[in-house]
Amino acid sequence: QLSFSDFYGQYNFNKNHTVGAGLHAYNGISRLNNTSTTTMLPMDNNPQSYATTGLSDQTSRHLGVFAKGNFGKFLYRIAFNETLTNGIDMRTPEIGGSAVYGGHRLLGSKDAGFAYAGYFEYNIFDLETSVLSFKPGTYLGTKKVLTVGTGFFMHPNGSVYSDQNETLMGDDVLILGIDTFYEVPLGEKGAALTAYGAYQNNDYGKDYLFLVYGTGSMWYGHCGYLLGGSEKKIRFQPYLSYTYEDLVASEEARKRFGLGINTYIGGSNFKLTLDYNRINWLNAENFITLQAGINL
Repeated sequence: QLSFSDFYGQYNFNKNHTVGAGLHAYNGISRLNNTSTTTMLPMDNNPQSYATTGLSDQTSRHLGVFAKGNFGKFLYRIAFNETLTNGIDMRTPEIGGSAVYGGHRLLGSKDAGFAYAGYFEYNIFDLETSVLSFKPGTYLGTKKVLTVGTGFFMHPNGSVYSDQNETLMGDDVLILGIDTFYEVPLGEKGAALTAYGAYQNNDYGKDYLFLVYGTGSMWYGHCGYLLGGSEKKIRFQPYLSYTYEDLVASEEARKRFGLGINTYIGGSNFKLTLDYNRINWLNAENFITLQAGINL
């Protein structure tokens, strides 16, 4: 069996504008939905920010066409994609119940087979590259960056519910996000401050709630401080993160608090992270994780 994470071709009109097609990761909604897993600030990025993973796409990749580029310090990416029929939400709609994410599977490709996505941002300081699809979660103090962005994901009839007559009804999925990212070097010893904040409005359809996904609104933020020191030696980066979700299908808000520290050895090639997470929703859960990562 042969599988691919990314498999696409592209054509460069010039150094600033590109179109492409294939299995790609040029996603919409937010920066976090486009962040590289190798440069994340927290141990795990906020799972709710990967708002379509497994529902309409394959590990944040869609099969479709995209365009990307920049006009000066304004960067854009837009895409038109086919959606999955065998996603993680394989539930059958209950009569009079909430929606399930199964439009393509239950209604067919003509009515629910395609989705649209886009993300647009303005770089106030250093200009970020758009050569690759994924964006850094931290530059470890090598850039001064301040971005303001907004994005969307729209899947007509992406969700389905059953009315009282047992008729399957399509429900449009629309996810909107606004966010900002800031990183600034501090002093002459390599210290840096990194911060990110986002608001996301998630409409997955009628009373939708499945795993980490749910119709409602979400606030998320994280910040970290890289202590100064030589890149060739050990460096430390403590961080905090917080998520607040107001879910339509739940009387209780879902809250998540994270605290951790990254230890970098030899630049960013080896990272050791100790992370604590507490989720307050229905029953409180606490997690402590130690994770090692190697970039080759």
